[in-house]
Amino acid sequence: MRIKGIRWWMVSLVTAGLVINYLARNTLSVAAPTLMTDLAISTEQYAKIVAAWQICYALMQPIAGWVIDFIGTKLGFAVFAIGWSIACASAALATDWKSMAFMRGLLGITEAAGLPAGVKATTEWFPAKERSVAIGWFNIGSSLGALLAPPLVVWAILHSGWQLAFLIVGGSGLVWTLLWAWLYKHPRDQRRLGDEERDYILSGQEAHLHSEKREKGAWKGIFKVRNFYAIAAARVLSEPAWQTFNAWIPLYLMTERHMNIKEIAMFAWLPFLAADIGCVLGGYLSPFFHRYCKVSLFTSRKMVLLFGASCMIGPACIGLVESPYTAILLLCIGGFAHQTLSGALYSITSDSFKKDQVATATGLGGMCGYLGAAAFTLVFGVLVTQIGYSPLFVVLAIFDIVAAILVWTVARERHDTGAPAPTPLPDAHVTPA
Repeated sequence: MRIKGIRWWMVSLVTAGLVINYLARNTLSVAAPTLMTDLAISTEQYAKIVAAWQICYALMQPIAGWVIDFIGTKLGFAVFAIGWSIACASAALATDWKSMAFMRGLLGITEAAGLPAGVKATTEWFPAKERSVAIGWFNIGSSLGALLAPPLVVWAILHSGWQLAFLIVGGSGLVWTLLWAWLYKHPRDQRRLGDEERDYILSGQEAHLHSEKREKGAWKGIFKVRNFYAIAAARVLSEPAWQTFNAWIPLYLMTERHMNIKEIAMFAWLPFLAADIGCVLGGYLSPFFHRYCKVSLFTSRKMVLLFGASCMIGPACIGLVESPYTAILLLCIGGFAHQTLSGALYSITSDSFKKDQVATATGLGGMCGYLGAAAFTLVFGVLVTQIGYSPLFVVLAIFDIVAAILVWTVARERHDTGAPAPTPLPDAHVTPA
């Protein structure tokens, strides 16, 4: 039986995987106030635990991206998902900060494939003009996972203990892996994909994506592409904001805004709901700017990036407000801002590289970003006890704005292989079917 709009089902499957991927990494931050008390972990030691995950994740991203480019999206994503599920569940065995840092390091190594695989799957399944929309939809998995973490972890703590949360998330990852292995196929091999939709997808993609020939040493060419350096620099500057939101919002609400664990469960997920909106809206902004501002698709991606960075002024003002609810609102603006610009960066990466380079380039950019985030986290863990959170949120906003300016001035559109307008479907819309 042929399934209409199956490309949107494929991106939904990717989204579900990223939900669990980000739920696994955000379980720690919500459990942190309780876990730090139970295991006698200091703020500085907690920063080291977070940095252990970030460093391992950063160093593994280009390797994970290369593996996915080499063995394929389906098998590569499945292998890494099994690994992160086991690593997440194993965190329940931690007895001190060092053992927790070790477990989180293993999680970072295995989770590194999530975004490279998502970008590659989207590149395979969507024409160029829809790609930013699809990336926007799968990128909500990152913030949706963070959104679900507070109620899940607090429920586990109140009913059993923080260990239960890690076990639940690890088990859910294994279930998703079975679904992925069963359902995901390349458009060429998907028998339930209609001929009209297959033509629509493939005719709207860049010519180099249709080649069956694997280019030997294709990954080396990434370093010859000017855009890589713009993307890598932007990731170094922008990633600290998202990692700060993921790792420190619950502690910020408890220590600075004096909320208890139940209030954290009620409010800590709101910035990630706003981030979901940023993912989706950012995806639709690119074709909107392309159509109504009469600019190229590539320029429209850069316009979205600049818009998202400008919104980071919101959390930069968090030290000026007294109400904790206003502070949460400003954090919501920050979540929205970062995921808007993040989706634009992934779209720019997808536009800039060949088929055998996309996942590797995404991984290399991610490595740069997470190394920058790890360095910022270690500094954050020391400075937050001395100068507080507010000045650091100002620094994050400045970083994002500089990142957008760098991409705007340095990144250039590819001209060697253009993406033709896809053959229209009878009722084609740039919306999920």
